[in-house]
Amino acid sequence: MANEVIKCKAAVAWEAGKPLSIEEIEVAPPKAHEVRIKIIATAVCHTDAYTLSGADPEGCFPVILGHEGAGIVESVGEGVTKLKAGDTVIPLYIPQCGECKFCLNPKTNLCQKIRVTQGKGLMPDGTSRFTCKGKTILHYMGTSTFSEYTVVADISVAKIDPLAPLDKVCLLGCGISTGYGAAVNTAKLEPGSVCAVIGLGGVGLAVIMGCKVAGASRIIGVDINKDKFARAKEFGATECINPQDFSKPIQEVLIEMTDGGVDYSFECIGNVKVMRAALEACHKGWGVSVVVGVAASGEEIATRPFQLVTGRTWKGTAFGGWKSVESVPKLVSEYMSKKIKVDEFVTHNLSFDEINKAFELMHSGKSIRTVVKI
Repeated sequence: MANEVIKCKAAVAWEAGKPLSIEEIEVAPPKAHEVRIKIIATAVCHTDAYTLSGADPEGCFPVILGHEGAGIVESVGEGVTKLKAGDTVIPLYIPQCGECKFCLNPKTNLCQKIRVTQGKGLMPDGTSRFTCKGKTILHYMGTSTFSEYTVVADISVAKIDPLAPLDKVCLLGCGISTGYGAAVNTAKLEPGSVCAVIGLGGVGLAVIMGCKVAGASRIIGVDINKDKFARAKEFGATECINPQDFSKPIQEVLIEMTDGGVDYSFECIGNVKVMRAALEACHKGWGVSVVVGVAASGEEIATRPFQLVTGRTWKGTAFGGWKSVESVPKLVSEYMSKKIKVDEFVTHNLSFDEINKAFELMHSGKSIRTVVKI
């Protein structure tokens, strides 16, 4: 099948605000520096739902969503040297070309090599590999994992341990890596640090895990849904609080609980008011707040400049700061050696035909991560 069009099933988003539709699509063979992958498992993330809702300014339709997947290389295009058919892989929404000024700078993981075309839902040559019913279907985040087969740029693929269970390690394609890296890469928190993690979904739990691995002495989980507290404690939270239980702002509560504020805070929701609270909950002189949650387009953050003048730092992170091609295989190895948790994030498993139910579970707050077997 290497040079042939493959017909397969995919979950197509024909338009914003409508459920995904399981369709037969055609997937063209990979062109130069591209890889065609048979997806084995994919998870559903809030970012997929954000785009599907129509609120994403980069959202284009019709499209095949999905960016938390894992699979096997089916074929490779001309000029691909580091991957071959049969390799076990995770597609990456942040590539690593190794050549652009971003890749050459140790301070960032934001490779820009294919950013412009990826943002338009196209392969690097400006075209799509997907068609359905005679219509061109767009790619998504350079990955499009809601399909039995997908085509991605060769710089957007991490080759991983073939023994890794793909219905688990697919989660390392986004949420777990993002939260874990926010703590160990972006914050670089020291042993003994006092931390607050606001928003206890999948990403927040991964931040807690990172804080624990880094040796935090206190990890305060914050969420308005107290049903999430037990799981947060399993991941390493030392205590959990609900802002609705207090009459004062949550930053004041955290300052009182910690004798002046936390050393590190993490906003894992994407709410600009909560981002402000997270910064203001930090200790004067050295507190650092990391924005992990993605706010809606056009939102702006605010605080009094005095908060920064008096020694607090506001930072952000994307994919946890991991340089993707080189780091994801190491994260898989850390999972295989039980240094980091992955299985515990999976609360539901569904068949491909049930993919819309995965979105329902996420919106209801009943799931951490739902894995869909493709």
